Amino acid sequence: MSGIYYICQIFNKLIYFMKLKLSSFALAALASFPVLGANEATVTLLPSEESPIIAKEIYGQFAEHLGTCIYGGLWVGENSPIPNTNGYRTDVLNALKELKIPVLRWPGGCFADEYHWMDGIGPKENRPRMVNTNWGGTVEDNSFGTHDFFNLCEMLGCEPYLSGNVGSGTVEELAKWVEYITAEEGPMANLRRQNGREKPWKLKYLGVGNESWGCGGNFRPEYYADVYRRYQTYCRNFNGNRLYKIASGSSDYDYNWTEVLMKNARNYMDGISLHYYTVTGWSGRKGSAIDFDSEDYYWTLGKCLEVKDVVKRHCDIMDKYDPKKRIGLLVDEWGTWWDEEPGTKSGHLYQQNTMRDAMVAALSLNTFHRFTDRVRMTNIAQIANVLQSMVLTKDDKMVLTPTYYLFKMYVPHQDAKLLPLNVATPMIRARDGRMVPVVDATASVKDGKTTISLVNTDLNETAEITIDLAGISTKNINGEILTSAGINDYNDFGHPETITLKPFAKGWKQSRGKLTVTLPAKSIVTLTLG
Repeated sequence: MSGIYYICQIFNKLIYFMKLKLSSFALAALASFPVLGANEATVTLLPSEESPIIAKEIYGQFAEHLGTCIYGGLWVGENSPIPNTNGYRTDVLNALKELKIPVLRWPGGCFADEYHWMDGIGPKENRPRMVNTNWGGTVEDNSFGTHDFFNLCEMLGCEPYLSGNVGSGTVEELAKWVEYITAEEGPMANLRRQNGREKPWKLKYLGVGNESWGCGGNFRPEYYADVYRRYQTYCRNFNGNRLYKIASGSSDYDYNWTEVLMKNARNYMDGISLHYYTVTGWSGRKGSAIDFDSEDYYWTLGKCLEVKDVVKRHCDIMDKYDPKKRIGLLVDEWGTWWDEEPGTKSGHLYQQNTMRDAMVAALSLNTFHRFTDRVRMTNIAQIANVLQSMVLTKDDKMVLTPTYYLFKMYVPHQDAKLLPLNVATPMIRARDGRMVPVVDATASVKDGKTTISLVNTDLNETAEITIDLAGISTKNINGEILTSAGINDYNDFGHPETITLKPFAKGWKQSRGKLTVTLPAKSIVTLTLG
């Protein structure tokens, strides 16, 4: 954002407040407005024994049969010339292990409610083909199925999260899928053995339908509540396997859906989902992933931060019916959604990933941390080649996205104790009246180490951040930074390391229990203290 833009904004503010005769409220608001070159902020850490743990599942991923997310992104088959490990891309597999993925959601998304799991088991050459009617009309051969997904989760060391077919599937079909996966004995267990898996897998997370208000069946909430109660009844716990049953929740601002489900089905669920995308709208163009200006950038961050109010309102409804917070809120689809890249296949949702997307990821995760008493899981959409992905692949090449590096930077927050904090920061006014903080922060403690993540959203100015450490040890400080020369920068197959993590070694100083950090423009920094 240019200096002229700031001056114009300040001038407009002055006129506005003069009309208000400079009331005390106006003066306070004016004082909070950023002045060029004066981005000073304070972060006060507030250690508390009562703080909750940041569930590692907040760093969950999502893999849908959509575009080249599965085929070409995760899976190429054992006979592929692309280096693979039992059919899984070796480069992608190794990259994902670095993120310590806690949970992976599959097979959708909208695809889940048209997926019939028995088409994806048995000899691959005998599996029927299907048309992916939701995403581009692609014909799939079902070579990636239940065994392939669960084996992938074992290789990554993560929990599987199944989205069950309610829209076009039967109660019996879903019940038998659970039995096939988790039972020791019986006809489904025998079928699993015939297909090469002797021992059952563990399955914790089971979604009963997906977006049942839309592509998952266009249900009314009252009807879906009854359908959910019915389907979940027949999904049994076999051999000590305990299912965590998740109701298909609402899309962003549909608070009535949550109200009806909590009222009518809360005793039968362990969690309820919520979807929230940083998107300009669902009709027409959504904007380019790489061709945008500063106004678009700040609007995007403002839209992203709106998730705070959305989550809070859903939590307030849940608190009414579940004051002890037994039921988790799972934001199992979130992230940026831009126009597909020119020249790519329609319906495959392939988009590039810039430093702007990393900013959205940081601000979103910081927000989810603040609600970790109720938000038990989130799943960014999606893991490869679709929307705000971790990796992009083309033939035998792979690049890591800025969002990948942000997730890697934030690994220390997984299963760490939340360290509450207050942030006093200037604000930037974005289009449509949205306000964006210049500085945002989150902090946690684990294994005797404190991790503080700081974000400077300003495109041009550094931020001077004073951190009141509240007695926390600073004998050793290590830092990493994620930034780029331009907010539109991205990694591609010809330039795979335009944006990557780098050491942040000289950007701070200590004095009298406080840490002063100089954060470059448009940057994210994580400091580890211990």
